[in-house]
Formats: sequence, structure tokens, C-alpha cells
Amino acid sequence: MADSVQDRAVILSSIRRSLGVLETAPSIQAEYAAIPRSYAQSNSLDERAVLELFADRLREYDAGVYLADAPSISRVITEILNARGKTGVAIPSGVPADWLPHGFAFEVANLFDAHQLDEAQGVLTGCTVAIAETGSIVLQNAAAQGPRILSLVPDYHLCLVFADQIVATVPEAFDRIAGTSMLPTTFISGPSATADIEMTRIKGVHGPRFLDVLLVSG
Repeated sequence: MADSVQDRAVILSSIRRSLGVLETAPSIQAEYAAIPRSYAQSNSLDERAVLELFADRLREYDAGVYLADAPSISRVITEILNARGKTGVAIPSGVPADWLPHGFAFEVANLFDAHQLDEAQGVLTGCTVAIAETGSIVLQNAAAQGPRILSLVPDYHLCLVFADQIVATVPEAFDRIAGTSMLPTTFISGPSATADIEMTRIKGVHGPRFLDVLLVSG
């Protein structure tokens, strides 16, 4: 992954040189720094209120919302997968063993291609950060999250979000990922849904049709 990030930086640097952009970089940075930022960048809600707002947004998007504390993660995952009729799901590398209940098939899928992921019953991941205001989940190519394809191809996604990963606003989320901004990043707001030219709503075009979120407190 480090090599791919470095390769991308080399390619983009070459493009900038060919366009003569490097000479103007300082002025561009100064213009960016001077942009007024009068929008809300924080929120006065406490942790419980932020979690409740996030859960409300998820339900509005038609996502399944479940609650657990750390010791009950495995048990609640069992209940969720049984309710969905799943006998096993794909997982990225780095998923903690204590998340995974016995009696299900979990296969590390970081190297799966699109066909293999399409054949999977779903995927179980963690996340980097979540945004209460927009009901969004942010995934990066990191441990327990994996490459972007894992969250885009399977028809079902079960995502674990810990209470301390939830922030109130979008600017707070960008602050959280500032140090890992070079990683491939996906923002998810509910199950995938779109509308065609006749405004017929179609689910599952750009990602999973079904999204369950397990909120872990404590």
C-alpha cells in the first residue's frame, strides 16, 4: 500500500511539473489558507447526544442500527448475521479476533477481486471515523477496513463504529483523518441508492443494498 501511495505521488508530481503548477504552489496555498471558514466546525453536543444523532441519521437512510458494549460485540454480531440469514462474510485483515463469533465462516478478503466479492454473502469492517450530522461513515485502506473495493462490491455491509469514533461535524471528521489523508478513503451515508432519469429509486448500484451499523459504547 505504501508503494502505491508513493507511486501516485510521483505520477501527480510529474503531471504538475508538465503543467507548470509547481511554480504557483505557494500562491495557491496562500489563497486556500485565506478562504473564510465561518461554517460550524464543532458542536456542543455531548458524546451521548452525538451518538443518538448519528443513529437517527442512519435510520433515516434505512440502515439497520444495533447497540453493544465492548464485551458483547461478538454476541450482537451473531444476532445480526442470524437475522440476515448469513453463514459467513468476508473481512479485511486486522479485524480483532474477539469481534468474530464462532459458527460463522470469515475469510480475509483484501486480495479478493470483484467477482469473488460479488459471490461473498457480505463484508464486516470497522471504520476510521463517523459523522453524526450527516450520518456518514468514513473508511480508509487500513487495518479492519481494507481496500475500498471491500465496501463497494458486496451486497451487504456490517460496520462497527465505536462511540469515540463519532464526531458531530464534517470539519471534525477531516481533522481526524488529516494524518492519513493520503490513504484511499470512502464516505458512506446509508445503503447505496440512486434514481434513474424516470426517478425510479434503485438500490445497490454504487455499493451495498443493505447496511447494518453496530454502535459500540463504553
